[in-house]
Amino acid sequence: MKTKLTSLLITSSLMAACSGGGGSSAGTANDTSTAIDIKDAIFNERSADCATYANTYTAAVVDITRSMGFTEAVSITSTDSDCSLTSNNIPNHDFNDNSANFHDAVAEVNQSFTIPRSPAIAGSATQLSQTQYNAIMLNGVPLDILSAGCYKPTDAGADADGNVQIGCNDNSAWLLDPLGTTSKFGADAHNAHTQPNGSYHYHGNPVAMFDDNPGPNGSPVIGFAADGFPIYGSYFLDQNTGSVRKALSGYTLKTGSRVTIGGLNPGGTYDGTYNDDWEHLGATGDLDECNGMTVDGQYGYYVTEAFPWVMRCLAGTADSSFNK
Repeated sequence: MKTKLTSLLITSSLMAACSGGGGSSAGTANDTSTAIDIKDAIFNERSADCATYANTYTAAVVDITRSMGFTEAVSITSTDSDCSLTSNNIPNHDFNDNSANFHDAVAEVNQSFTIPRSPAIAGSATQLSQTQYNAIMLNGVPLDILSAGCYKPTDAGADADGNVQIGCNDNSAWLLDPLGTTSKFGADAHNAHTQPNGSYHYHGNPVAMFDDNPGPNGSPVIGFAADGFPIYGSYFLDQNTGSVRKALSGYTLKTGSRVTIGGLNPGGTYDGTYNDDWEHLGATGDLDECNGMTVDGQYGYYVTEAFPWVMRCLAGTADSSFNK
């Protein structure tokens, strides 16, 4: 059962963020002796400054299918210019439920990311890359939207629809959207599965850290993109109506039948199986092509119920620490 993140966590985080000025403000990710327990916690802080969250966090969780326990370990430290988030890649919630079909078992994978504290919008958006993680969530699990699967009918491993789940690059025509396929690439209830090395990662809404009962200003920050901009849950305060509601993606399915791209055409109508089934129409939805918008002077990305789920591109410049 999910519980609201206590005021103690937020207070402790703020105290840690303000302590020491310029130096490290938390311990290592593996030190859980004084860490704050965030098992199934629902966050409530909307600060876009990663230093707000400087502290150490932990959670005792279970790999449901394997009946195996794990301990999450996350450390966030800050300097004047950036934050460092170190984790063992274990989430703050149970995972691998009976809806999942992981190809590889979840394993602890130590990782560290640098988050700029003063991100800036770039002159042009940067497309997501399979060579980089897109974001890191505050529970220490990365976001990795793109799949390596696509329509490749001549491949020996292609299924009956001509699709393969591995072996395709960023620029491949008809790249599969994991959450647009029936199998969801074996993802669990949190829209996550594993890399070959056991690294757990999300392909969409983590179904964690925020819920459908937002505060008066909307959903909390649940992570930071590779460019340093915050990732919020689904809700925001609509200044035009004064009400809190879910952000709407600006992407819509193309109409009609699929056309040939790069000499390939999987046929059928646009139904969301492939990234190329979607197009961004500026007059539709709330969010820009990267799935972000500026609210009350702050740019951020929002979790959406439809494609692209969390992000489609980077509005700023990715930090190299997000390189795989």
